[in-house]
Amino acid sequence: MMLRELRRPGSAVAVGTALLAAAGLVSAWWALRPSWQVPLPTLENRPEVRLQDFRDATYFPLREFLAGGNPYDPAVMFAHWPVRQDFNLYQPYHLVLHLPFALVDYRVGAVAFVLTSLLLLVLLSLMAANAVRRVVPLPLALGTAGIAAALVTSQIGKAQLYLGQVNPLLAVGAAGALAARDRHPRWAAVGLAVAWLKPQFGLPLAVLLLARGSRRVALAGTAIAAVASLPVVVLLVVRGGGIGAFVDVVAANLAHATSTDYGAVDSPTAQRIDVPAVLFRVTGWLPPGAEALALVGVLAASAVLARRLDRTGEAAVADLLTCLAVVVCVVHQPGDVLVAVPAMAVLAAVWWRRRREPGWRLAGFSLLALAFPFAHLYVVDSAITSVFGSRVAVTADGVAVIAAWVLLVVFAVRRRGDP
Repeated sequence: MMLRELRRPGSAVAVGTALLAAAGLVSAWWALRPSWQVPLPTLENRPEVRLQDFRDATYFPLREFLAGGNPYDPAVMFAHWPVRQDFNLYQPYHLVLHLPFALVDYRVGAVAFVLTSLLLLVLLSLMAANAVRRVVPLPLALGTAGIAAALVTSQIGKAQLYLGQVNPLLAVGAAGALAARDRHPRWAAVGLAVAWLKPQFGLPLAVLLLARGSRRVALAGTAIAAVASLPVVVLLVVRGGGIGAFVDVVAANLAHATSTDYGAVDSPTAQRIDVPAVLFRVTGWLPPGAEALALVGVLAASAVLARRLDRTGEAAVADLLTCLAVVVCVVHQPGDVLVAVPAMAVLAAVWWRRRREPGWRLAGFSLLALAFPFAHLYVVDSAITSVFGSRVAVTADGVAVIAAWVLLVVFAVRRRGDP
C-alpha cells in the first residue's frame, strides 16, 4: 500500500482496525492457552487455579446433575468430585444452559467453554462500540477491535478466560437489558433473565430497572428466569425427597459459602469488592447487619439518583451508576466489573465531549477509578504486595470500584438543580 493511500481516512481506519485486531488476537492466544494446558482435575491438584471456576461451577456440578445428584449440596460435591469450591446458588437453569460443555470430556469442554467466553467478550465489545457510535462517529469495526483488544489484554478480561468464569454471558445479558430497555423491551427482558444466572446480578439489576421505569423489563425478565429454572428445581426436589430436604441443601450451601476464606464478609483475604467486605478489610470493623444495610442502602440511593439522571438527560451516567451499584451492594468479585464495560465506554465518550462543562470532572475521576481493576495486572499486584502487603493488594480493587460509585453518586447529587 502506497503512503498516500494510507493517508486516506478509510485506509487509516482499516489499518488501525487490523493492528488492534492483531494485538487482540495475540492477547487472546495467551489467555486461551490455560484451557488446553491445565492438567486434568484430580484430588491432588484441587488447588489448581487455572479453569477453577469452569471446574467447580460448571463442569463437575453438571456432571453431578447428570449422574442424578444435587450439585447444590456441598457435601455431595466434595465427596464425589475433585473440586475446591462449592457450587454456589446459580439459577438452576444454569444446569441446562451449559449442559453441552459437560457432555464431553473435561479437556474438550474446557476449550469449548473458553472459546465461547472469548466470543462473548467480542460480542460485548461490539455492543459497547455500537453504543459509543451514538455519541461519537466511531467506525464500528475500529471501535469493536479496540475495545476487544483492550478488554482481553486487561486483568478483568484475562481472568474470565484464565478462570473459566460465566461473567461474559452475564455481562452481555446485563448490557442488553440496559441498552434495549426502551426500544426493545422484550429483548431487554431476555437479557435480564440471562443476568439472573447469578442472583447477585439479577436481583439488584431488576430492582434498579424497575426504579428507572422499566417495569415491564424487570418483571418479565425475572419471570423468564424463574420459569426457566422451575423444571430443574422440581427435578431436584423430587430427587432429594421433598421440599424440606431441598431447603436444607440450600441452607447448607449458604452456610458453607459464608464461612470460606474467599466468600466470608469478614475474611481478611477475600477479594470481594462489595461495601461490607471492603469496609471490613480496610477498618477491621463490621457493623451488625452490614450486608443487609449495604444492599438496601446502595440500591435505594442508586435508584433515586439514577432516576434523577434519567430526567436530566444523563442516561450514560445513570447506566454506569446502575452497573456499579449492582457490584458494590452485594457479594461480588473484581471480575464481575465486566458488566460495566459498555456503560463505561459510553460514559467515556460522553465525558470527552462534555469534559469542560461544570461538574463533569467527577465523572472523569470515576472512570479513572474504575479503570484500576482492569489495569491491576500481575506486575501491579506484585508491586502493591511487596510495598503494602497482600491485604492491601486484595482490597485495592474493591476500594477503586466503591470510589467510582461514590464519585458518580456525588455527581448525581450535584445535578439536582439542573433542568
